Amino acid sequence: MKEKFHIEYVFDKVSRRSLWNHLTTPPGLSAWFSDDVSINNNIYTFRWNKDEQEAEILSLKPEISIRYRWVDEEEEDAYFEFKIHTVELTGATALEITDFAEPDEKQDSIELWDTQIEELKRTLGI
Repeated sequence: MKEKFHIEYVFDKVSRRSLWNHLTTPPGLSAWFSDDVSINNNIYTFRWNKDEQEAEILSLKPEISIRYRWVDEEEEDAYFEFKIHTVELTGATALEITDFAEPDEKQDSIELWDTQIEELKRTLGI
C-alpha cells in the first residue's frame, strides 16, 4: 500500500502565474518535468525518452492547485498534486507537492522530486 507524503519548496522571486504555467502547460511541464507533454481533452501524455505515461486531471483551481492521477495507477486514491501558496512571513511563493509511494521507495521519490524541482528553479531563472 502506498503512503502519502508532502514536500514543500520555497521560491523567493517567482510570479505565481509563471510557476502555475510550469505546472499545467505542455511547454512549462516539458521544460522540467518530462521531455515532452501533450494534452488531449483531459488527458496529459508525458514522454521520457521512449517511455510514455498518461495522467488525467482530477481537480484544478487556477493558480492555486492541480491534481493529476496516472491513468495506469492501480491504487484508486493515489495521485500527485501541486499546490501554490504564499509564505506569510516572507511573501515568498511556495510549492507543495503531494505524492504517493511504496514505503521502501518514498526516499527515492523525494530525491527525484528534489532533482526535478532544481531543474524547475533553473528553468524559472532562480
